[in-house]
Amino acid sequence: MTLPRFYPIFDSAAWVARMLPLGVRLVQLRVKDRSADETRLEIREALDLCRAHDAILVVNDHWQLAIEEGCGWVHLGQEDLDAADLVAIRRAGLRLGISTHDEEELARALALGPDYIALGPVWPTILKQMKWHQQGVEKLADWKARIGDIPLVAIGGLTPARATEAFAAGADLVSVVTDITLNPDPEAQVRHWLGVTG
Repeated sequence: MTLPRFYPIFDSAAWVARMLPLGVRLVQLRVKDRSADETRLEIREALDLCRAHDAILVVNDHWQLAIEEGCGWVHLGQEDLDAADLVAIRRAGLRLGISTHDEEELARALALGPDYIALGPVWPTILKQMKWHQQGVEKLADWKARIGDIPLVAIGGLTPARATEAFAAGADLVSVVTDITLNPDPEAQVRHWLGVTG
């Protein structure tokens, strides 16, 4: 399937509700530090919103809740993969996105037949502390040559201007967090993003 090129990540269904009416058609819900019940409600609300707007919801990490709530996609980081039941995920029909940072992680991801592979941080990111500082656009080109038709997501330090570089290097999608959530006018910034990636 062909995925939308703009892939924002939000930490609540409230953010999803704000952004879908603007034309966002692919969104990741990354809920951290909430109870299981709270997380379930966030997933349920975001999924209802996405269904109403003909958008794709990707649930970060919480694969069991994603299965139980009837979601179509889950995203797993390398640490998440250690604990995930990949057989159950596939049996439930979920599509799978996987984060990668180095050669070993890419090999592991490819062995699992993912529906997309993410590489990051392409540029320095303030979102979280990572042992990888900056992968660079050259690594995007290298990853794309290796993964072929599997969609490649660029994440980390993305801006609309940098998105053009990422696409030119081989990224199929660009994923964004703080460039939107920390912007004084998130709606205007999302419209800008949609113009760049549309």
